[in-house]
Amino acid sequence: MDREAFSTGRSHTNEKEYVGFATLPNQVHRKSVKKGFDFTLMVAGESGLGKSTLINSLFLTDLYKDRKLLNAEERISQTVEIIKHTVDIEEKGIKLKLTIVDTPGFGDAVNNTETWKAITDYIDQQFEQYFRDESGLNRKNIQDNRVHCCLYFISPFGHGLRPVDVEFMKALQDKVNVVPLISKADCLTPAEMRKMKDRVREEIEKFGIKVYQFPDCDSDEDEEFKQKDRELKVSIMTRKRIKVTQ
Repeated sequence: MDREAFSTGRSHTNEKEYVGFATLPNQVHRKSVKKGFDFTLMVAGESGLGKSTLINSLFLTDLYKDRKLLNAEERISQTVEIIKHTVDIEEKGIKLKLTIVDTPGFGDAVNNTETWKAITDYIDQQFEQYFRDESGLNRKNIQDNRVHCCLYFISPFGHGLRPVDVEFMKALQDKVNVVPLISKADCLTPAEMRKMKDRVREEIEKFGIKVYQFPDCDSDEDEEFKQKDRELKVSIMTRKRIKVTQ
C-alpha cells in the first residue's frame, strides 16, 4: 500500500511539472502575445492619390499631422525621401507596433528614372540589419524594421500603368509583398472602374509583375474564417488579384 501510494504520488507530481514538445505552441503563443508584434507597411505613389487619408482611416490615427505640403515648384526639384511613422496599437490584449514608411517625392519629378532606387536600397538595408542582429550573440532586444508589405497607389486618371509604375513594382516584387491599389476609385463610374481594372490587370500580366496573392485557408479553419477569406478574394480581381479601394 505504501509503495503504491508513493508511486502514485510521484507520478502525479511528474505529470504536473513535465515540460516538453507538446507545450511548445502554448509557450510560443504566450511569449509572442506578451512581447507584441512588429509590422512595417510602406506606402508609395505620386502625391495627391490619398495615401495619408487611407492610412489614417485604416488605423484610426493621424500619422501625418505634421506633414508639410509642397507647392508645384518645390515638387519638381524634390528627391525621394524615406520617412517613418511609428504608433503602438493594442486590441483585445494584443499589442502591435505599427511602422508606416512613407516615400514623399516618389513619382513627382519630371525625370523619374530610377527614382525607386532609394526605396529599394532602404528595403535591402533593413533586411541586412535584421540578418546581422539575428546572427549576433545578444538577440534579446532585436528591432524588426523589415518592410513586410508595400501598398502602391495607381492614379485612376491615366490610361493604365505608367512606365514608372511598371518599373517600381518590378524592382520591388522580389523584395516585399506588393499590393497595387487604384486610388480614388469613387471618382470613376462603375463602367470606367471596370475598364480601368481590366487595363491594369492586362498590363500587370503583360509585364510579368508579381503582386501579393491571398493564401488559401487550411481545411481545418473554422467556417467564419473561411467566409472572411472568401469575401476578401471576391473583393479583388480574380486573374492577377489587384486590391482596389472603393
